[in-house]
Amino acid sequence: MRAIEPARAGHVEQDGVRLHWEEFGAGDPTIVLLPTWSIVHSRHWKFQVPFLSRHYRVITFDGRGCGRSDRPAGAASYSHRAFAADTRAVLDATGTEEAVLVSFSAGALWAFQIAFDHPGRVLGLVTISPAVPLAPLPAERTTDPFEKPSDNTDGWAKYNRHYWDRDYRGFLDFFFGRVFTEPHSTKVTEDAVGWGLETDPATLADAHRGLAAANGAATRSVAARVRPPVLVIHGHDDAVRPYAAGVAVAELTGGSLVTIEGGGHAPHCRDPIVVNRLIKWFVDGAGR
Repeated sequence: MRAIEPARAGHVEQDGVRLHWEEFGAGDPTIVLLPTWSIVHSRHWKFQVPFLSRHYRVITFDGRGCGRSDRPAGAASYSHRAFAADTRAVLDATGTEEAVLVSFSAGALWAFQIAFDHPGRVLGLVTISPAVPLAPLPAERTTDPFEKPSDNTDGWAKYNRHYWDRDYRGFLDFFFGRVFTEPHSTKVTEDAVGWGLETDPATLADAHRGLAAANGAATRSVAARVRPPVLVIHGHDDAVRPYAAGVAVAELTGGSLVTIEGGGHAPHCRDPIVVNRLIKWFVDGAGR
């Protein structure tokens, strides 16, 4: 059961890819909760939609590669520019002239691109645990190649294209265990694994390759030229993407940084009251 059903829903086609969107609530400004990496669909925002839609109009959509959106083949279909074009298409399809964009993890890449390409349509940016190439990954993530077969199945060695073919569920169990490092995270981890099982290893591998092509220098250049106000929320103990990436984003954009002490990679799922209040505080200011 969902806490709230959409007031409106539909599909829009972008470059031959059908994207499923939903609309909740009413009022200004509109908040668009962006898709993240294709490992999960828009239900990861389930703790935000009921609260935010009591105050604002809220749009969500399933990113390409997951949920009720299409799963195109090939890494080029999952570039950050492709996701940015999808965002623009959803804005147009839902009659959204301007909005506050809220992103999680990889979603920061297309949030910045939209704000750079279409600054008049973006009132502000909230980015949670930005997965951007602005800080080195944890050392444990850099020792095993993604494409090369390996007999090692310990830890981050599971982040391997060939391991996914052998034991995709095993990878999801490990990965979301690193996403939700906070105590008492069993239920949200189970939810996320279930969402991950709704896509497939080949699609997820294409999504990884597409996003891995994001260039650190280009990302830095785009982020530094973002003009709308920015709020960065990052867990200090993020085991997937370094806290230093959130610090770098705040510094580049001149934005505010809120640190979730003891927080992991997805504080909007583990500390939703804190994150929801932060989003509302920011949106009310950005709307003015």
